[in-house]
Amino acid sequence: MQQDEAHKNKIGDLLRRISAQATVTENWAKLNDIIGSADGKKFRQIAQEYTLDVLLGYANIHLQALTSRYRIERIPASLGLQVVDQDMGDEVRTVYSLSGGESFLVSLALALGLASLSSSRMKVESLFIDEGFGSLDPNTLNIAMDALERLHNQGRKVGVISHVQEMTERIPVQIKVSKQQSGRSKVEVMGV
Repeated sequence: MQQDEAHKNKIGDLLRRISAQATVTENWAKLNDIIGSADGKKFRQIAQEYTLDVLLGYANIHLQALTSRYRIERIPASLGLQVVDQDMGDEVRTVYSLSGGESFLVSLALALGLASLSSSRMKVESLFIDEGFGSLDPNTLNIAMDALERLHNQGRKVGVISHVQEMTERIPVQIKVSKQQSGRSKVEVMGV
């Protein structure tokens, strides 16, 4: 009877160890289901979604300063983007449905968000924007220029490549490139 009691205790100990190990195994199986795959695709997707969400957080802060009308979101379970039009009852719009001016503001917010995201590891002091200003209506152009001036006032260098005449009035230092003969160009620094 003593031997039987000892075996029962031993079996009880084994059952408790098996139960504890089953919990550990179950946790590993759940983790494997979430991020595990032979090629690492699931984990890569999760990491990219997380990073994009952080980027969109920064971008939306900048977009709010540009215009309170829009908010950028990640399309659930993907790396695609959509825009929420808050003036239209939070209507969800594809990025392809945005006008030129709306696309410019969203792109600018994403660029500024990317600069903010990278600034945690390194300081991003320069931002160069190549065109896009010609597609803006006067009000949106004013909003974009105000945002660029705020960046300049924060100590960032902002370079703009544009042919829009209205911008020359608000940009104090300009580099003007003029086409010359024989494929040459003339470069002038103005407003220094």
